[in-house]
Amino acid sequence: MPDTTPDSDRILREAKTSLAVQRDGGTHRPGPRSIGRGSAAAKRKVWIARARNLAIAIAAIWIGAGIAGAMFSGIGFWGLMAVVVATCIAVGVFSSFPKVKVPKRAELALGNPAQMVARTELWLEAQRPALPAPAQALVDRLGAQLDALGVQLQGLDGAHPAMAEVRELVGEYIPETIDNYRKVPANLRAQLHVGKTADARLVESLTKLSAEVDRVTGRLAEGALDDLAIKSRYLEYRYGGDEALAQLTGNGAAHDTGVPLPDFTVTPAKQER
Repeated sequence: MPDTTPDSDRILREAKTSLAVQRDGGTHRPGPRSIGRGSAAAKRKVWIARARNLAIAIAAIWIGAGIAGAMFSGIGFWGLMAVVVATCIAVGVFSSFPKVKVPKRAELALGNPAQMVARTELWLEAQRPALPAPAQALVDRLGAQLDALGVQLQGLDGAHPAMAEVRELVGEYIPETIDNYRKVPANLRAQLHVGKTADARLVESLTKLSAEVDRVTGRLAEGALDDLAIKSRYLEYRYGGDEALAQLTGNGAAHDTGVPLPDFTVTPAKQER
């Protein structure tokens, strides 16, 4: 019977190399980069789930092979081949499953602020490749702006008027603008229509929407800025020294901060003694 040890060693080396490549991201082309922290966090959860499922599958395969080898005094060459093939199949399946789910338009305005921001960023990332270069830059900018908006929305009551405005802006106006552009055939997007091209109108609309996101974020941040200013002024008076205390009390008496000394003036009675 021919010695199959060299073949077994080669198969094991190739399997280890394949596993190392998949752990580093595989040989496939990398996906689009995240435009914001919300979408990055959503994709990170998917990658963690993939790694967990892959580790469980590989552990189950090799533990099962070990148990079989102990029961039957070894699994032989074909058993080893079966283990290697099963490992490669597990790597191929679980390195791309589960997939990052692109939300539908109707889902963008749902959920809490963090979920809303993450969904919108994921949706914008999926639309980004079909947009002209200037619009892609604006989509990247919107990702950072949505992150900042999400921070301001945290802790905000769902019935707050600003929440309705944000849901309308994020869940309707932004996706509707991009959807309307994508409905225009690609060969007509660079042609003039009523004085402007579809590409130019998209960039103009996204620029206005970007400015509106900044305006809403700034308005929500005004309350936090006011609180910070009040706290800073209080700390200035509390720990700012004598001058700040004098301004607070409205007189200059604060400059005399020493402990009063006893009066050693000699009285007439003492003089007579």
